[in-house]
Amino acid sequence: MLKIEQPITIVSFLFDDFETLDLMGPVEFLAALPNVEMNYVSLAGGLISSRQGFQINTEILEDLPLNSILLLPGGQGVRKMIEDKVFLTKLERAIQQADLVLSVCTGAAFLAQLGQLKGRLATSNKRAWSWVTSFDSEVRWQRQARWVVDGKFYTSSGVSAGMDMTLGFIADFWGQSLAEELAQKAEYSWHRESDQDPFCDR
Repeated sequence: MLKIEQPITIVSFLFDDFETLDLMGPVEFLAALPNVEMNYVSLAGGLISSRQGFQINTEILEDLPLNSILLLPGGQGVRKMIEDKVFLTKLERAIQQADLVLSVCTGAAFLAQLGQLKGRLATSNKRAWSWVTSFDSEVRWQRQARWVVDGKFYTSSGVSAGMDMTLGFIADFWGQSLAEELAQKAEYSWHRESDQDPFCDR
């Protein structure tokens, strides 16, 4: 269980062609939390490029420390990496070590492929719904959801929904007032109701 009174390490596991906002939207809020260290990692380390051409220098993924959160973005790169057995093996170990997992957009496909969501409630990007949900029919997929929490897994709908999920996560652990304050500072209109997704039928 995450202990917010102790130092927290947030590890973003990246791959080429990830969706920029899947990462940077949540990071905008997570980096503002007290007692938090942000780490950016990948399978081999070095420069990783998002789908939009944003580049970030990463470290090689090592064992996650105690009291850590794994942030997993989605994007076009998921479709390639979901077939990479080395990547999936490393990811599975990181999931096991993390106290919490925050999955944005099609990042949930990784979790489903690894059987991590079996029997759990989860959601994902509605524009890639059929593809993501095909990886595990035993997941209790929630189409009408901006984000879903089940056990240590937070999963969000597409792209900007990761920001709503992150604020929901912050409200769960640090309180509603801090989540509201961070949304206000970013001039962000937060979708506060996790089960209301205006994009689910579009």
